[in-house]
Amino acid sequence: MSVVLITGASSGIGQSTAVEVARQGTGVLLTYRGNPEGAEETVAQVEALGGTAVALPLDTGRLEAFPAFVDQVDRVLRDTWQTDRLNGLVNNAGLSRSAPVTETTEAVFDELLDALFKGPYFLTQALLPRLTDGGAIVNVGSTAAHPGGISPGFSAYGSVKGAVEVWTRYLAKELGPRGIRVNSVAPGPTRTRLGDDGFARYPELIAPLAANTALGRIGEGADVGRVIAFLLSEGGGWITGQDVTASGGFGL
Repeated sequence: MSVVLITGASSGIGQSTAVEVARQGTGVLLTYRGNPEGAEETVAQVEALGGTAVALPLDTGRLEAFPAFVDQVDRVLRDTWQTDRLNGLVNNAGLSRSAPVTETTEAVFDELLDALFKGPYFLTQALLPRLTDGGAIVNVGSTAAHPGGISPGFSAYGSVKGAVEVWTRYLAKELGPRGIRVNSVAPGPTRTRLGDDGFARYPELIAPLAANTALGRIGEGADVGRVIAFLLSEGGGWITGQDVTASGGFGL
């Protein structure tokens, strides 16, 4: 049976991706950081579709925890799916911080760098021996790294997400001989828990963002989750090294 590992799947884009992957008949190994209840909800949604999911805790900003986490992955793969291989990896876990360039501290910069780029980079490195030839990786970027998505206060976040986009192309080139496809997806403004549930706390932000989006609304997790699931599937089998904007036309 195919199994996909999705980081940060206790809510939002990650949770929706888990559900869409399960619809394809794929097992889901998901991670969460500070939302165990959300992880349980994701597992329940997958099981309601007749699928199988297992949730493990992981902070992608703590690289020292990766060896023990990989051991857990090996155990879960063996005990739950009787395999030692992953068919897909989605580097989705994230966080968001905003501040003008003049006020961005080294601590905030390092937090973003570790969680959004350094962590996924070395987690992928650790998991590559377990990723089957012909598998797929999807990295979640952001339109904050694109010209049309530049917004004051997000220079550190957008720059780190830009690094993810460049890294994706290098991975696609280096893993091509193994038949592993690697793409990134850049969501526009999407209703998630990022920014401490920013849209829930500041609903007045939604209308101007929707007005700057061709399809007239902000995104939902499922909008992006379906794109990621497609890139993991056979339907995306001839796509690699690409950054796919999934934003409803934000900034057009």
